[in-house]
Amino acid sequence: MIVNPIKRRPTRKIRVGSVYVGGDAPISIQSMTNTETCDVDATVAQIQRCVDVGADIMRVSVPSMEAAAAFGEIRKRVNVPLVADIHFDYKIALAVADLGADCLRINPGNIGSEAKIREVVAAARHNDISMRIGVNAGSLEKDIQKKYGEPTGEALLESAMRHIDILDRLDFKEFKVSVKASNVFLTMDAYRLLSAQIDNPLHLGVTEAGVYRTGSVKSAIALGGLLMDGIGDTMRISLAAEPEEEIKIGFDILKSLGLRSNGINFIACPSCSRQEFNVIKVMQALEERLEDIRTPMDVSVIGCKVNGPGEAKEADIGVVGAAPRSLVYRNGEKSHLIDTNQLVDEIENMVRQRVIELEDAKSKEIIRTSFSE
Repeated sequence: MIVNPIKRRPTRKIRVGSVYVGGDAPISIQSMTNTETCDVDATVAQIQRCVDVGADIMRVSVPSMEAAAAFGEIRKRVNVPLVADIHFDYKIALAVADLGADCLRINPGNIGSEAKIREVVAAARHNDISMRIGVNAGSLEKDIQKKYGEPTGEALLESAMRHIDILDRLDFKEFKVSVKASNVFLTMDAYRLLSAQIDNPLHLGVTEAGVYRTGSVKSAIALGGLLMDGIGDTMRISLAAEPEEEIKIGFDILKSLGLRSNGINFIACPSCSRQEFNVIKVMQALEERLEDIRTPMDVSVIGCKVNGPGEAKEADIGVVGAAPRSLVYRNGEKSHLIDTNQLVDEIENMVRQRVIELEDAKSKEIIRTSFSE
């Protein structure tokens, strides 16, 4: 078995509600609501859909005092940690800090005078909540734009350090930082420069990455490269798609690097003329049916016997396609034959049974450990 070679960059650990970010904490996945915040029911429903697919943290835009009041109601109805996204008006930050925000996403520089920033920091301290400095290539300060002429890694770094210096002067350490751009290389350059300067946790993301397919590819390249360098403590995949899709792609990236497990890791062939069943149709059905599974598990579905046995031996459940019956492997061993025409139903049943077995074993281990202590 290949050992995961990734060694994460040592960072300070902070807290976003019940979720720790940085240090030895798992890399958390988050998204942002796109509903009208004042529509409390719609926003709560969207947050819950994201939680159902594994979201660790959710961000909510709070552009007005009316939205701040709605944020307070949303906070009462969801359990996931919430980040309040605020720009310009420091009074909104003060309001949501008292209404249950777990983190304030701001740029100290656009909040206004240092006296106003001092009030926001005091509110964060009083409520024991963290902050995120969010720097974007598309909204750099005018003097930095003039100095560099165009967004560069150095420009993003200078903007971030300017905001960081403000919090440092106020002796506030509970913050994370993002330096996002829509360009893959610019994003990677900025994060690498910043990671060499600070030990605060970094929030990864390619901002305005695009529509579902291209945005997922750009994010996988940029964030995957940074994660392989050990850079990154939490992340958002910014897509022109529903936020729950961002959560799924985020976990797929982490699963592919062996950094996080969440639900099923499907191993499936791309299909060819050797396939003994319609692999694409079967996999589409399985992904949809098993989307609710959060228990980590490898499931291999291969359309023929060329690569099937080798992949099946490495999976919790493996299927090697044949007609009229396909061969099933369980935990690397040949198990039984199943009707190839009933693959979707049979695989779903096996997966759900495996979940029960794994969760039962986990419960017994917890009980055994508690007694031994």
